[in-house]
Amino acid sequence: MAKILEIEQFSSDVYKFVVEAPLIAEERQAGQFIILQTDLETGERIPLTIADANKEKGTIDLVFQTIGKSTIDLAKFKLGDDIPVLTGPLGSPTHIENFGHAVCVCGGIGAAPMYPIAQALKKAGNKVTVILGARRHDLVIMEKELKSVSDEFIVCTDDGSYGRKCLVTEPLKELCESKPGYAIAIGPPIMMKFCAETTRPYGIKTFASLNSTMVDGTGMCGCCRVTVGDTVKFACVDGPEFDAHLVDWNNVLKRMGTYKQQEIVAKEKALNCKCKSNN
Repeated sequence: MAKILEIEQFSSDVYKFVVEAPLIAEERQAGQFIILQTDLETGERIPLTIADANKEKGTIDLVFQTIGKSTIDLAKFKLGDDIPVLTGPLGSPTHIENFGHAVCVCGGIGAAPMYPIAQALKKAGNKVTVILGARRHDLVIMEKELKSVSDEFIVCTDDGSYGRKCLVTEPLKELCESKPGYAIAIGPPIMMKFCAETTRPYGIKTFASLNSTMVDGTGMCGCCRVTVGDTVKFACVDGPEFDAHLVDWNNVLKRMGTYKQQEIVAKEKALNCKCKSNN
């Protein structure tokens, strides 16, 4: 079990839990994730990227959005509660080296897994540019953390309520003119696809995290099966990061919608349960 030591709510549906997990805090590397269950008997296994860790305190930070039944259930936990199942770190760590100039593009909740990567890239001696995108100002998260490890920090919002009114691909294309040595994108699959298409003509080494495709986290369920070049990979055991220019993005987008109807039904039941519990 892992005790919840701090809870912070970033927006109406985005939360940060600081959780007691000393062994994971000691071993984790940028890009890795954990698996948790909200209920030992009936809880679904869900993967969450480790947003930060404190070895001295023995804690890890988990940031999640209530987009399905399991995350809605997780948001019901209170300060001091124990998460019954939490295991990790899992997945292959991000490859970190001094690329010279590294561009980190994150959208929405993707800001959370991007933070430890940007932090590691900065520590390796890179000039780090972070592009953070969101639909509107109140959905911008982890701005302070990302800005602290950036040499250049750019915010974009769809509605122009904060930063630049544009998609993240606009400043990314501008930066491509100076030929950075590395780019990484984390966010909605459609955003990552277009980031890859933006950097492709410039020949910039570009990676994307497919953590949003994962379910079981061990390669057994097959839900995160993706095609990278001519090879079938599993995001949870072979990734979650892959060469974005080789990923079959159309396949990823199609796969993301496979269980959409079942997810909607499960979410509605969880929300109804939540409402009843508050009455």
